[in-house]
Amino acid sequence: MQAIILCGGKGERLGSLTNNCPKGMILIEGKPILEYQIEWLKKHGVKKVIFACGYAYEKIQEYFENGTKFGIETDYSIEKEQLGRGGALKNAWVKLNKCQNVVITNGDIYTELDLTKVISVHNEKIKQKGIKITISLFPYVSSYGIVLVDSENLINNFQEKPTLPYWINGGVYIFEYEVGEYLPEKGNHETSTFLQFIREKLIYGFRSGDYWKSIETVKDINEFLNYIKDRKQISIKEV
Repeated sequence: MQAIILCGGKGERLGSLTNNCPKGMILIEGKPILEYQIEWLKKHGVKKVIFACGYAYEKIQEYFENGTKFGIETDYSIEKEQLGRGGALKNAWVKLNKCQNVVITNGDIYTELDLTKVISVHNEKIKQKGIKITISLFPYVSSYGIVLVDSENLINNFQEKPTLPYWINGGVYIFEYEVGEYLPEKGNHETSTFLQFIREKLIYGFRSGDYWKSIETVKDINEFLNYIKDRKQISIKEV
């Protein structure tokens, strides 16, 4: 199994934290975000990872090198100009060994998604419906507290950041290898390639309740840091 990690962005919303390194190389509890992803991918049978990188890519190369010390093979697809996420995937596609499934993930997320199950369901949907792409979906948790009012606008209650009845694109995909032919040279695959396959009803949405966190702001880093610390404490108690 092979994977492409999209990690070419600078992460401007993180301010000075990304002045000298790409967002995926920010250290959280002593490890960069990308290392957490490598550990997760490796756990689910991924043997080779291609970093689709651009801004400050040298930091990624220097840290991961050929992947040996992380028990995985790594390669690098480097953008000479901004290509957009779809173009970055297209650029990285030539680094893949021809295979059936390719895992694609955004380089600024942490998740405990059961990727093995996603791949299994994806393969089932290939047989049943000819599916070419599976998108992992996660519940949409409101960024704000909700105020509940009655018909006379009298306040009934408050709900602190509830889970809303919608699903978000978690930035984790399974592509069939042939999808690479339909990726744009430049631009966003979600507004080009995906729309084409949606029209043909060839994209499946895998709904998951597993932990997922997008790391885009300092607040996100702090929330993820607290989650990691809490998880370590739970592990110590279990031992």
